[in-house]
Amino acid sequence: MGGNNNTEIAWRGEKMERQERITLIKELEDYLGSRVICYLTGDRENVNTRVAPDIIRVFFHHLETMGPRPKMHLLLYTRGGDVLTPWRLVNLIREYTPFFGVIIPYRAYSAGTLICLGADELVMGRMGELGPIDPSVANAFNPQDPNNPVARIPVSVEDVSSYLALGKEKGGLISENQILSIFRLLSDRVHPLALGNVHRNHALIRSLARKLLDLRSFSLPETVIQEIIDSLTEKLYAHNYMISRREAKQNIKLPVSVPPPLIEKSIWQLFEGYEGCLRLQETFSPECMVPDHEREISFKVIGGIIESEDRTDGFIFSGRITRAGSKAEGNPKVMVNMQDQSWQKLYERGCRCRGL
Repeated sequence: MGGNNNTEIAWRGEKMERQERITLIKELEDYLGSRVICYLTGDRENVNTRVAPDIIRVFFHHLETMGPRPKMHLLLYTRGGDVLTPWRLVNLIREYTPFFGVIIPYRAYSAGTLICLGADELVMGRMGELGPIDPSVANAFNPQDPNNPVARIPVSVEDVSSYLALGKEKGGLISENQILSIFRLLSDRVHPLALGNVHRNHALIRSLARKLLDLRSFSLPETVIQEIIDSLTEKLYAHNYMISRREAKQNIKLPVSVPPPLIEKSIWQLFEGYEGCLRLQETFSPECMVPDHEREISFKVIGGIIESEDRTDGFIFSGRITRAGSKAEGNPKVMVNMQDQSWQKLYERGCRCRGL
C-alpha cells in the first residue's frame, strides 16, 4: 500500500508496529489456549466503518490460514452494523472450532452484541461494554427528514412498541377501540409499510438472538434464553445504553469472564494500538490535509482492521482531495472524490505486502 509524497496513509508513523501487536496477540493466545483474530470497525468521523457482509470472505481467508482449532477468540470493537452478518460470521467461525470466545476491550454494540450472543465466553475488561440489540430500520416508506428531503428518518423498533405501551400504561387506554385509535394515529404519521418493516425486524432480531444463543457449546434453560432476549431487546429502554461487564454477567446472565490484571492490561494495550492505527480520536478533515502549496492530493485512510498472526487486512478509503483557493483567502472550498472503499490485504506471511 504505497503512495507518493502527497499521499496521507493513516497508519504511517504510528507508535505500535504490527510486530508489537502480534506479540500482544500471542500473549493472549497463550493465556486463553486459543487462536485470536482481531476485528475492529473504525468510528473515526467521516471515514467510519460498520459490521457488514463484506467481512465474511476476509475472515474466511484468516480461518483457512489458521485451520481448525480447539478454541478461537475474536477481539472485537464496533459500534454496530448489519444485523444479519453476525449470524453468518459466527457460523463461519464455528466451522473451524467447537469453542468460540469474544474479547471485549471496549465497545461491542448492536451487531457486535449479537456476535457475542453466539460465543461460549466473553472476556471483558473494565472498559468493556455491550449494548441493546433493538435496531432502527429505514426503507423507502419511512418518514421524510424535514432537514433533508432526500433522506428518510430511521424508525426504532422499540420506539413504536413504547408508543403503544405509553397509550396503555400511562394513557389508560385499555379497550380494543382505544388501542385501535392510537394505532391509526401512528399510521397517519408513519407509513403502514414502514410499521410492517418495524414489526418484521423486531421478530427478526429476536429470532437471530435465539439462534445465536443456540450455537453455544452449552445449553441454557428456556427461561434464561427468554430473559436474555427480553433484556437486550426491550428492557434497557435506550439504544445507546452501555452494559458493563458486571451487568452483563449478573443481570443479563451472559458468560462473562474477568481476565487477570496483567492480561487485561495487554488487552487494553492491544486495543490502544489499533485505536492509534485507525486514528479513532481524530477527525478526518480533508480541508486540513492539503498543504498551502498544493491544490490537490491523493489519500488513503484505513477505516477497519481484521488481523491475525499470519495476515492483516484493512478497509481502505482512497481518493483525491481538491482545494479551490488558499487558506489565506478565507474558507477555501474542498472537494473529496472517494475513488475506492474496500478490504485490502496489507500483510500475509511469505507475501510482500505493506503491513501496518
